[in-house]
Order: sequence, then C-alpha cells, then structure tokens
Amino acid sequence: METIGSPLLWTVFAGVVLLALLADLVLMRHGGPHKVSFKEAAWWSTGWVALALAFNAWLWWHAGQRFGAAEGERIGMEFLTGYLVEKALAVDNIFVFLMLFGYFAVPELQRQRALVIGIIGAIVLRALLIFAGALLLAKFHWILYLFGAFLLFTGVKMWRAAGEEPDLDRNPVLRWLTAHVPFVRRYVGSALWIGRGSRRKFTPLFIVIAMIGITDVIFAVDSIPAIFAITADPFIVLTSNVFAVLGLRAMFFLLQGMADRFHLLPYGLALVLVFIGAKMLLVDLYKPPVLLALGVVAAIIGTTIALSLRFPPATRCPPG
Repeated sequence: METIGSPLLWTVFAGVVLLALLADLVLMRHGGPHKVSFKEAAWWSTGWVALALAFNAWLWWHAGQRFGAAEGERIGMEFLTGYLVEKALAVDNIFVFLMLFGYFAVPELQRQRALVIGIIGAIVLRALLIFAGALLLAKFHWILYLFGAFLLFTGVKMWRAAGEEPDLDRNPVLRWLTAHVPFVRRYVGSALWIGRGSRRKFTPLFIVIAMIGITDVIFAVDSIPAIFAITADPFIVLTSNVFAVLGLRAMFFLLQGMADRFHLLPYGLALVLVFIGAKMLLVDLYKPPVLLALGVVAAIIGTTIALSLRFPPATRCPPG
C-alpha cells in the first residue's frame, strides 16, 4: 500500500482536524443551542472551504519540496479533485438529512447537535472504510473494475431516481430501528435517552443521529470508490474525504432553505458517478490527466447548478 503519508503529514493532518473540530464544538457550545442563520452558515461554509484549500496549498508545496515540482502538482491536483468530488456528492447527504429532520420534526435548536455527532461518527467510519479499500486495492487490482461497475450502476440508478421523493416510511433501516429500539415519541431537550438500565428509552434525537450515521456510511460506499478512481493513495483519499465531511454541518444550514432551487443537481451527481465509473473501467487502457478529470467534474456540477437556477422547478420539463 504505497502512500505519500509520512509521520509529519499524518501529524499535521490529525492536528488540523482535531483543532478544527475542537474550535467548532467550543464555539457551538459558547453560542448555545440556537437557530443557525443563513449568514452564520455562509461564514462557516467559507471557513471550512478556506481551511481545506489552505491544507491543499500546504500539501502541494510540501510534496513539491519532497518529491519535486511535477509530483507536487500531481498530488495537489489529486487532493483538489477528490475534495471537489466528495463535496459535490455530500450534497446528496444534505437532501436526506433535510428529509430526516422534517420526518422527525427535529427542533431547530437541536439540529446542530445531531449533525455534529453524526459527522464525528462519519469521519471515524469513513477512515475505516478507506483503509480497508486501500488494502484491498493494493492486493487485488481487479477490484478497481468492480468499483467502476458499481459506480456506473449507481449513477444510472441515481439518474432514474432523481426528482423522486424517497419514502422514509418504507426505509428498512428506519423501520427496524423504530421496531427494535425502545424510544419515546417526544424530545427531551438535547437528551439522547431518558431513564436507566432496563427502563432506558431513547428519544427521537437518538434515532435521527443513528440514521445520519447509517446514511453517511451508505453514501460513503458510493463516494469513496469515486475518489479511489482519482488516486489510490490512502492519505490523499482520507484527507480530501475528511475535509469535505467537516463542512457538512455548515453546508446543511446553508442549503436547507434552497434545496429545491438545485433540483437538477442529482442528475449532475449521477453523471459524475458514471464518468468516474467509466474512468475506472478504462484505467488500464487510458488514464486521463488529473486536471482533465477535475475539469469534467467541475463542468458537470457547475452546469447542473446553473441550469437549476435558470429553469426553476415550476417552469422546467423533467430531463430524460
């Protein structure tokens, strides 16, 4: 399993992430439970993106000093492409989170807590999945073809399902949780459960947090192979993935009032998965430059966002 990850790189990455999470938690606790405004979410989103780009620039420079300018550029572009792909695919997570919060009528004051706990769990679970995937790819090259075929299938499935409202009442995971986990049907402040021992019952907030974690793992099964199509280096895969996930909370509050305006974005995400899946299947015949892959992904996402804003849902004809 080849990687550029040196003790210094891993230490810097871990330190930046821990400090960022600590600052986020301290500031959130200092502000107390409150409804996050669009302005506050915009500032936080800008900060998370700036942090990711700053780390990208430092990694680019450090790799250039260590391996040479050409390698530094390649590594920097791989991180940036992976970050963009993961950031775009994270929008799908946001749409599901919005449905979960609406379905369980989560109070505005408790949404931050649910998202923070869910994101921390997502980082841990994604790290485990990434290292497992890297080990498998290092031993079995043919798994790339399996990943590629899976992404193609997922992209086609996402295209067909775009525009349809998922039915949470029929979600098997949610049905199992509500049938087997003893819970009360009311919120008790920010508590995840009430009572002790055999009398312990969980609040709806616990069910929501559990569903956020499970949902993120399901989406990670799509997004992690997508980044492995860009690079097989577990350090770049993990760092680009984690920096994209760190901004999920701010992105949620930024998009929660505008989700309907990006109605064509799921089609763009489907095309991104199809493109990356095809790239994986052709990896031994043709490997496009990282800059080309970055340009294609950016063009697809940018075009679908622009078309969404140009043709509002009420006036458009359904694609396909």
